[in-house]
Amino acid sequence: MSDRIIAPSILAADFARLGEQVSDVITAGADWIHFDVMDNHYVPNLTCGPMICKSLRDYGIKAPIDVHLMITPVDELIKPFAKAGANSISFHPNATPDYQKTMDLIASQGCQVGIVLNPAEGLDILSELENKIDLLLLMSVNPGFGGQKFMSEVLSKARQAREIIDQWHKIPRLQIDGGVNLENIKDIYAAGVDTVVAGSTIFKSPPAEFGKVIAQLRQG
Repeated sequence: MSDRIIAPSILAADFARLGEQVSDVITAGADWIHFDVMDNHYVPNLTCGPMICKSLRDYGIKAPIDVHLMITPVDELIKPFAKAGANSISFHPNATPDYQKTMDLIASQGCQVGIVLNPAEGLDILSELENKIDLLLLMSVNPGFGGQKFMSEVLSKARQAREIIDQWHKIPRLQIDGGVNLENIKDIYAAGVDTVVAGSTIFKSPPAEFGKVIAQLRQG
């Protein structure tokens, strides 16, 4: 249980008080900060870029920043996010013409490499990713909007993914993102997930409750 990672998504935060809210969730026990980067092209929404990442670093945020790129083209924003302070960068393989090249670019910037699979996508690509990634992110909603309902059918995919990656020499973290809450967190951990993105469940709680909610999510 101590190895579980809780990564609040700033998509659900109050952007007028973003530095304060991010500082509050870290103080309350969160491990990473998750960035959902959308471009109104690959997905139908527009969120934040490297400037927000740099602003949080300038504000004094020291926690790992976990960037999820829902954009195309991908490569042009990798260096700016790395320079802005990202620790890990995940992307969708179908958003770039050569995902192996994109993975190499992320690694060359000193960031951990993540691959993201949408709910309808299978796990066939894992045969080409063995020992090459640090993070496998399974979307449990269709990307593009926060606050969606969790797709429980993704749990079986998580179990299958866990069986596969546990055979690798370099075992990536298995992350899930979308609709995570206190009602489904136990099932999520039972499926083999060790890294949880939670937006609304945390940030829509009163700030005084952040620590309690994060502890409950970690406990499962």
